[in-house]
Amino acid sequence: MASPAEKYLQPEVIRQVARLDLRAKFIVEGFISGLHASPFQGFSVEFSEHRKYSAGDNISDIDWNVYAKTDRFYTKRYQAETNLTGYLVMDLSGSMGYTYRQQLTKFEYAISLAAALGYLMIHQQDPVGLIAFDRAICQSLAPKSKRSQLGNILSLLAKLKPEGETEIAKSLHQLAGMLRHKSLVMIFSDLLADPEPIYKALHRLRHSGHDIIVFHILDEAEAMFPFDGMLELEDNETHEKLEVDADAIRADYLDAVNSFKATYKKECQNARIDYVSVHTGQPFDKALMSYLNSRKGRG
Repeated sequence: MASPAEKYLQPEVIRQVARLDLRAKFIVEGFISGLHASPFQGFSVEFSEHRKYSAGDNISDIDWNVYAKTDRFYTKRYQAETNLTGYLVMDLSGSMGYTYRQQLTKFEYAISLAAALGYLMIHQQDPVGLIAFDRAICQSLAPKSKRSQLGNILSLLAKLKPEGETEIAKSLHQLAGMLRHKSLVMIFSDLLADPEPIYKALHRLRHSGHDIIVFHILDEAEAMFPFDGMLELEDNETHEKLEVDADAIRADYLDAVNSFKATYKKECQNARIDYVSVHTGQPFDKALMSYLNSRKGRG
């Protein structure tokens, strides 16, 4: 019997991920390597620091690339290259199980993004693990870099159901208390909760030295509002219902959504957190490629 994870691994999604890997190999290597701890910003993570060349130093340790840029002699002091540890952090709120007319719910879309990033990290031989939360962290998988890890992650995700209420900020604070070493924290959520506590939780993670990417995932209908006439809205978490005139509220709704995203983007930029806004109407591999390209452009 086929594993539930194969929905995200084969045949379509894995082909997309494989194509992404082939098209973006040079981007991804720079993206992941750029996040590795390096005390000397802008240079390879293979060495711990540069120092000025002194008489008696081994001439073979001179960094000629630095000389070409500075016209000064520096030698490289090496350290063992350390792997970057990644965590895929998944929101299990009921609202993540929503889709209006797309093939994938927000949660399934998040799994596809996570599969691509997990695949790319393991390709770089970087360990990656999984954290899933609702009111608190409820599932975790320790980071590993072996090839079977992606299947382990997807098998666990395939068993999880996005349902009920969530406490994003509380869960992120809990995560911050769990992480002992600098990590790459990739958060997948629709962020449908009071934003102020979430900002504080994200800032705590960032101030602890972690690199953070927030994938803000909305359904196409939530992002574009393709409705007309009278419409009944239902809260996926509380199941409260409200009847509205779609034509009358469209402009205000879209203004509110765009303001919501713009505020998150600004808060994240101020904290040097990567914020990636996507919706389920966008092919996930193209959305990820666009982000990786923008990351490379900032490098």
